[in-house]
Amino acid sequence: MRRKIVVGNWKMNNTIAESVELATAIAEKVGNDGVTCEVGIAPTFPALHEVGKVIEWSGIALTAQNCHYENDGAFTGEVSARMLAAAGCRYVILGHSERRQYFGETSRIVNLKVRKALAEGLKVIMCVGETLEQRENGVTEAVITEQVKEGLAEVSDITNLVIAYEPVWAIGTGKTATSEQAQEVHASIRATVAGICGEQAASHLRIQYGGSVKASNAQEIFSMPDIDGGLIGGASLKVEDFMAIVNAAG
Repeated sequence: MRRKIVVGNWKMNNTIAESVELATAIAEKVGNDGVTCEVGIAPTFPALHEVGKVIEWSGIALTAQNCHYENDGAFTGEVSARMLAAAGCRYVILGHSERRQYFGETSRIVNLKVRKALAEGLKVIMCVGETLEQRENGVTEAVITEQVKEGLAEVSDITNLVIAYEPVWAIGTGKTATSEQAQEVHASIRATVAGICGEQAASHLRIQYGGSVKASNAQEIFSMPDIDGGLIGGASLKVEDFMAIVNAAG
């Protein structure tokens, strides 16, 4: 039985003080409400250390939003996986559609980051997803399959990997794939991973959905057999909304 995982991606929102306030409120809910799913939150880099201190007791996984594929060097503005591990991060989100869309990250770059993060002991949430144009052209499965295969190139052990399917057309738009549409892609991802890593590894892999999950649709989405939780954007910035989604996951 795969344990569901819900991670709040705060993106470029909240000062350190605001992040600590939000994290404290979420930690109190998660730590005291008998939550059974795994929960993570991903604040901005400047807030990681302070947020880590206030959530540690609750079991919430401190999560980073990105990292570089080198340990050190002349890469102004970048943060390495080993730095994140030293800061107390348990997970790092890699290949988010906004990184691909706005910062030109390719699946090859994502692969380098995945391999480095895993080597440094971090767990990885690797994101994949198609654009609206690609969905309308009927190439969703081909696009996702290619992203998964390229992202997992030379990755021999996926024990510490989570894949997040986030249709680009449903992020921040209010549009959401139907539970059946999401399930279809999740099943395809699992089949692709089975072809790469074997059926057993694929059966244990957790695959999140990350396309405008809300309190109103979370339970239906999470009830699908291949959907193992959510990567939550805007709804994770409000305690009650985020907790409603967490509780929907168990």
